[in-house]
Amino acid sequence: MSEMILQKSATEFRRGFQSGISIGIGYFPVAITFGLLAKTTGLSIGETLLMSLAVYAGAAQYMSLSLLALGTGIFEIILSTFIVNIRHFLMSASLNEKTEDDKPFVKALYAFGITDETFSVAAVKEGTISTGYMFGLNLVAYASWGIFSGVGFLIGSSLPQTLQESMSVALYAMFIGLLVPSMKKSMKVVFLAVLAACFNIIFMSTELLSSGWAIVLSTLLSAIIVEMIVTMRHKERGSGHEA
Repeated sequence: MSEMILQKSATEFRRGFQSGISIGIGYFPVAITFGLLAKTTGLSIGETLLMSLAVYAGAAQYMSLSLLALGTGIFEIILSTFIVNIRHFLMSASLNEKTEDDKPFVKALYAFGITDETFSVAAVKEGTISTGYMFGLNLVAYASWGIFSGVGFLIGSSLPQTLQESMSVALYAMFIGLLVPSMKKSMKVVFLAVLAACFNIIFMSTELLSSGWAIVLSTLLSAIIVEMIVTMRHKERGSGHEA
């Protein structure tokens, strides 16, 4: 009986691993770029790998690099990362409804590996998702991100110093690349980005807050205001239909 269970777990793990290969390949250019930018920002290879393996959040890691370059405090960076990644609570809660019953520790372990990409693959899978499948899916994506971050750092180390310093501009290009596709899909994202930028300009120009706290507060205020406006519009439409 135990052998059958082990065989089933191994099969599910293999299926998850195979499903995650495309994600691992997709992480290649993004992780390489992160490693390269981490080198030009001043991180060591150990710090670069530790960030990729412990934080494991692409957009948040890029944001952390820009905050580090600005000399932002540790608490502001942690809080900013938390705000950016808060959507993972919803993704984990959603997948919890589809995954098989298991010990909370085991679920917490593979929940750490949930990203936008692994969530998308797991969410569309038919039927109940096994623990083995989740571990296989997350492992290949996690390993790819960590390995290619290190490779990117080594590539950055081989570049001329002048080119390394100029690569800091790529951070802003990367943020634009992450933001534009979302802006095309939703006007809500456009308003959110514009409002956050306005708040940040006000805070920075008046020197009311440090750069780190300006980003944190701008993000929170814009998110709250936009969400309030969207909620009010939905209520107005609902009352209009009832009338």
